[in-house]
Amino acid sequence: MIPIVDKELCSGCGNCVEVCPPQAISLKDDKACIEQDYCEECGFCVAECPLDALEIRFPLSTDKA
Repeated sequence: MIPIVDKELCSGCGNCVEVCPPQAISLKDDKACIEQDYCEECGFCVAECPLDALEIRFPLSTDKA
């Protein structure tokens, strides 16, 4: 799943940009911006964000086992 950026929480620190292996993240208007076509969905950016401005939203399962 591609991470989602909460623009209100993002401070533009650039930590996510530094740890992104495919360089899919850039700063635009001092906020993280993820280029979905290049994102490898590794989650490094989510782990590195000090403000929890990045998150991966996993779909809820509706299956009842």
